[in-house]
Amino acid sequence: MSSPPTSGRPPARESTPRTGGSGGHGHGRGRSRPADDFRGTGRRLLAVLRPERALMTATLGVCTISVALSVIGTKILGHATDVIFSGVVSSHLPSGTTTAEAVRALRARGDDAQADAIASMHAVPGAGIDFDRVGRVLLLAAVVYGVSALLILVQGRLTAVIVQRSTFRLRELAQSKLSRLPLGYFDRQPHGEVLSRVTNDIDNVSQTLQQTFSQIVNSVLTVIGVLTVMCLISPLLALVAAVTVPVSVYVAAVIGKRAQGGFAQQWAITGRLSGHVEEMYTGHDLVKVFGRQKEAAVTFKEHNDALYAVSAKAQFVSGTMQPAMLFIGNLNYVLIAVLGGLRIAAGGLSIGDVQAFMQYSRQFSAPLTQMASMAGVIQSGVASAERVFTFLDEPELTPDPAVPARPEQVDGRIRFENVGFGYTPETPLIEDLSLAVEPGRTVAIVGPTGAGKTTLVNLLMRFYEVTAGRITLDGVDIATMSRNDLRSNFGMVLQDTWLFGGTIAENIAYGGTDPTHEQVVEAAMATHVDHFVRTLPDGYDTVLGEGTNSVSVGEKQLITIARAFLADPAVLILDEATSSVDTRTELLIQNAMHSLRQGRTSFVIAHRLSTIRDADVILVMDSGRIVEQGSHTELLAARGAYARLYAAQFSQALAEVD
Repeated sequence: MSSPPTSGRPPARESTPRTGGSGGHGHGRGRSRPADDFRGTGRRLLAVLRPERALMTATLGVCTISVALSVIGTKILGHATDVIFSGVVSSHLPSGTTTAEAVRALRARGDDAQADAIASMHAVPGAGIDFDRVGRVLLLAAVVYGVSALLILVQGRLTAVIVQRSTFRLRELAQSKLSRLPLGYFDRQPHGEVLSRVTNDIDNVSQTLQQTFSQIVNSVLTVIGVLTVMCLISPLLALVAAVTVPVSVYVAAVIGKRAQGGFAQQWAITGRLSGHVEEMYTGHDLVKVFGRQKEAAVTFKEHNDALYAVSAKAQFVSGTMQPAMLFIGNLNYVLIAVLGGLRIAAGGLSIGDVQAFMQYSRQFSAPLTQMASMAGVIQSGVASAERVFTFLDEPELTPDPAVPARPEQVDGRIRFENVGFGYTPETPLIEDLSLAVEPGRTVAIVGPTGAGKTTLVNLLMRFYEVTAGRITLDGVDIATMSRNDLRSNFGMVLQDTWLFGGTIAENIAYGGTDPTHEQVVEAAMATHVDHFVRTLPDGYDTVLGEGTNSVSVGEKQLITIARAFLADPAVLILDEATSSVDTRTELLIQNAMHSLRQGRTSFVIAHRLSTIRDADVILVMDSGRIVEQGSHTELLAARGAYARLYAAQFSQALAEVD
């Protein structure tokens, strides 16, 4: 088959004919309203991660242990402070006495506050600071923090694997979706918009997950762990700290709601900007020829200015969340410091406990601030995810039958039986069309622009589905066949040549199944490709690609014909294959196509009537109907529509000569 399959090397851009649809990809189409279902999209994003449940469970376990060690480390440091402070206090107490005696002496002097503080310590009068004990405590803290840091590295590695596997599946879904979308979708959507969704938006989702997944898990577990230890140390101070949670959630919800719409618009405008850039790049020659550089620049500036305004506003609104959270956290810190100092004075807490508690308050507010700082990234990622999921939810081609039918033998017998079709229900294009083509016959289709010539071929290939009647291949309704089985019997040579970035040999070999080099050369010789390939410095290893000048337009067309020749299809479709070449190259292409058509049922769409004189049957179409059919000689003798078309072209040719 010469038509590009849905797998293997992907084409740079689709070259399937699209006559009769909305056509092109001008501005304004494909601008679906930005979705704003944050929760629904978030749930779908989590569903993408679901296959990695085992790794996610392992990540959660590693993160839990890491957070627990980090929380315990803070408590250990608080204990070190208590040891040092007790040593300092004990050095000021008279040696040879007990702690109880020192406390009674202080109470006797009326210094009850100091007596309560010393009573809560483990101070040995006159002993001073126990540096060995302090060293052991600090060593334990270092080990605890070291293991916690090591587990964070493990968590980061696991997170990277989870995110990249999930992104890989998301890209696979997008690629698979592209192969299941009807041709009408690509008629309506700008190419750049589609590319933006399957590249920019998926990349943004990947970066968002990579940056936020482990941090969110770590932050939530830190809040839970810290709050638990705070409750064990002092329920009163823990209550003061917990009050900031609902306040933070409320502030985050208000700011986040305002920012989300901006991020959705940001990525929608990014898609339109990508569409414009893609159009101007692929058509840059015409833009220069018609002197439209200024108009293109103005349109680009309009999209770019809109993107700047929307992005700046969304980032600013989202950016206010972090300072708001930081203010709430600092307010919480001050309250805990004041109340903690009062508790120390009352003897209810040790100075080490209060120090640990103040560190915990920082650890408690830091995750909230961190999650707030990630709000912009999360909202941008969710906006991109919404665009990706909107693309994945687009209506697909009707599924192939569960048990597809197959002709016993494909000879190339085609029947159109009362076929009807319209791109929209209210505007029928083809009505009650019937046609019978015998195997090995060449059918030429001519007619004015918009007559339905290419649409007829699109229906035959099932790029579109008929709305009435049926089309059969060797007696089997093509609607009951799988699309792959059907298209494996067809070869196409189009007006717009499609060659991918690779060697000439690879481009020809694309039409076969693991062909040998000898088979590639044989196909090239049969289609007049070999003679010009051998004049190239690298021969069949000459690399083709975007913008290559090593071969001409006509030579590229000959390569596509060689590719179709190698595919050896039962039915051949030639759509305006000689419309953009000079007369000499046209003769070469005609000879190549003549070799290609031998023994095959062929449909030839042509505007140059001189190229289809030898066709077995010529169909003249107008407004979706076959108005005349017969051989070249018969139609000229009939003096009807075909004769008028032929005379008009002949007159134009004479005028050009004059």
